[in-house]
Amino acid sequence: MTFLDLLYDDRPHLFDGAMGTMLYQKGAFIHRCFDELSVREPELVREVHRAYLKAGAELLETNTFGANRARLAPYGLEERVRELNARAAALAREVAAGRALVGGSIGPLGIRIEPYGPTAREEARAIFREQVEGLLEGGVDFFVLETFSNLDEIHQALLAVREVCDLPVVCQMTIQENGLTAYGTAPELCAARLDEWGADVIGLNCSVGPHGILTAIERMAGATARKLSAQPNAGLPREVQGRQLYMASPEYMAKYAQRLVRAGTKFVGGCCGTTPEHIRRMADALHA
Repeated sequence: MTFLDLLYDDRPHLFDGAMGTMLYQKGAFIHRCFDELSVREPELVREVHRAYLKAGAELLETNTFGANRARLAPYGLEERVRELNARAAALAREVAAGRALVGGSIGPLGIRIEPYGPTAREEARAIFREQVEGLLEGGVDFFVLETFSNLDEIHQALLAVREVCDLPVVCQMTIQENGLTAYGTAPELCAARLDEWGADVIGLNCSVGPHGILTAIERMAGATARKLSAQPNAGLPREVQGRQLYMASPEYMAKYAQRLVRAGTKFVGGCCGTTPEHIRRMADALHA
């Protein structure tokens, strides 16, 4: 089974849910570098992957969302990019054991690139390429570029993958409550540009919860013939006794999984606040 097999068959497919949420629930301190846990506490990461696999996820994402040189630097880990990414990919593959595919998770750099900041596009692409090479070493099946607000930045990440390999790439932007990215870009324009640049799958993740994601996906569907993906948060977080909690129930997420598929989404899953129980209910809903 390859990602292309799933891409071109006649049914929807299920990603996993949040990694950071689950690591925090399992006792990882919020101020730690979660990307380092793949090396320092690998069993913790394995447990999360196992739980999502058991819940019905067909696509597991690596614990590497922030494992790029720029985001690792504050922790003094910038020279361990390749090691952390390769190890995270190997852990996910070990758990998947042929029962699921492994997607190399790549998030934004956390620094502004030109023209909004001092980092040149070529420099950004080189930073992404270093992470891509580590994930390839660990044996990923495809890549997931996720939670991007800036089209220029995700373009550099996509180019970095294409410079190194020909594996499929899922490109996911994130939007605000007004339906636009933080840079003011409409979802249909995001879809059109990512289509033009050759993303294999185009979609949205994180951000505003299932309802807002559904509305934006419906707009994207009219702007591209590429397959679509959606991994919403479990609603918008609310502060409860000093903690940020996500209030969308597994049943609510399952209902929206069906609505997203009816709107043309090929790949669904969860982002911040989602757990294996959310994914289990979504799997049941998709099977139905």
